[in-house]
Amino acid sequence: MRAVKAVLPVAGLGTRFLPATKAVPKEMLPVVDKPAIQYVVEEAARAGLEDILMITGRGKGAIENHFDRAPFLEDALERKGDGARLDAVRAATNLADVHFLRQGDPRGLGHAVLRARQHVGQEPFAVMLGDDLIDAQEHLLERMLDEQAARDATIVALMEVDPEHIHLYGIADAEPTADADVVRIHGLVEKPAREYAPSNLAVIGRYVLKPEIFDVLEKTAPGRGNEIQLTDALQVLASDEAVAGPVYGVVFRGLRYDTGDRLDYLKAVVRLACGREDLGPDFRRWLGEFTASLQ
Repeated sequence: MRAVKAVLPVAGLGTRFLPATKAVPKEMLPVVDKPAIQYVVEEAARAGLEDILMITGRGKGAIENHFDRAPFLEDALERKGDGARLDAVRAATNLADVHFLRQGDPRGLGHAVLRARQHVGQEPFAVMLGDDLIDAQEHLLERMLDEQAARDATIVALMEVDPEHIHLYGIADAEPTADADVVRIHGLVEKPAREYAPSNLAVIGRYVLKPEIFDVLEKTAPGRGNEIQLTDALQVLASDEAVAGPVYGVVFRGLRYDTGDRLDYLKAVVRLACGREDLGPDFRRWLGEFTASLQ
């Protein structure tokens, strides 16, 4: 059974972007001219996931408004004959069937995923983190959905990282399979020191999970940061195949933009602007002149 639902945890406080996120959800920070969260929903829709549940928290009303209709704005644009902007405004509303559920107590990513249990039911589903933007030309999520359906397994997205950055990620203990970009995961270590890391394969913000993960999360004690960690639940699955079958990783080597860090957020804006047909030529020209002036 191929997954048809996606869960997007969006209840984080975005403290790394204060004061900008004091009143604006971090997921609504613009990346060129769209909020970061819209890129994630567009990715889900491209992969055929049109039933999306966002796990929200206090102060996240702007996200709900963004994916809702805006009749007064639409009417104003229509009267002005501004079809291009009208289409852009309506695009977010028409991407998918988007639902919202409050997390309540902020008890970590694992707890946010567990809150989706009633909506997901007994089906496989995707979990997509808003800080990771996957370039639109890539097909990571589609590949993960196909692998999950074919193997009846839990699938995690992995990416090779510089050893100096290993301590920033969950790292997989994995072995190769017959597929060059698929590995079998035997364990996961959350943010290990470089010398204790089992590999340089880091977990990034895409997962395709089986519904058995909910039973594991129910029993998962708070871990790092006194929060219920999704990584800890995945470790249970990876170490005991009898729980819900094996865990595999798809090693992604394509274009990924990290919007959870201020410097990487700026890089993401520049890269995506450079690739735009409408903005790219002029922006690249200006960028070349600007960087030359800094020499």
